[in-house]
Amino acid sequence: MDFIEVTPRLHMLRFPIGQAYLWRDGAELTLVDAGWHGSAPEIEQALRGAGLDPGGLRRIVITHGHRDHVGAAGELAARFGAEVLAHRLDAPLVRGAAPVPDPVLLDWEEPLYAHGLTVPDMPSTPVDRELEDGDELPFGDGARVVHVPGHTPGSIAVHLPRHDVLFTGDTVSTLGGVMLGVFHVDREQVRESGLKLAGLAPATVCVGHGDPLTVDAAKTLREVAEAA
Repeated sequence: MDFIEVTPRLHMLRFPIGQAYLWRDGAELTLVDAGWHGSAPEIEQALRGAGLDPGGLRRIVITHGHRDHVGAAGELAARFGAEVLAHRLDAPLVRGAAPVPDPVLLDWEEPLYAHGLTVPDMPSTPVDRELEDGDELPFGDGARVVHVPGHTPGSIAVHLPRHDVLFTGDTVSTLGGVMLGVFHVDREQVRESGLKLAGLAPATVCVGHGDPLTVDAAKTLREVAEAA
């Protein structure tokens, strides 16, 4: 796992597949997504290596209920007392109380998705707080939950308006070029969600797969959503 600075208060935790993000408010830490199951020791080591106390981890915000994003949330919460948050519609997926819905695949996505099915399922993870569109979260000087259905019914983005930072989960990807992700359950919803995110005019866009967008981010998001 790589631990990469995006801004002085924002780091990306890059795993072999996918990534999570760490936001720092002084000694108080927030994770947006949590990588893969079993990665908690790596995450803890990365934090300590950066001079951060993992005991300051206050919350883990899950953008959607897929295994590469829920991952280590339960173990980290148990170790450090962090609160786990997810949208109301995806909370049953995170808890293991409902199956993850099958995506509507394009032809080129089918072999990629079949390969992903060989990865072991994630364990059930407690969700302490169920989120709704517009909820405010106590980090980043006022974070806002943005419901962006389409990748999953309860996918969310997290917007930090005072910092012009946007976490998109898998609604947006930059692997192989900027696009509205892969493996969606509803592509029309994803297009609408992409336009909604572009309207927030973020300067920094932290995606679920690929490098963050830091140049012409809002313009790029709008162009990609309109072309989808």
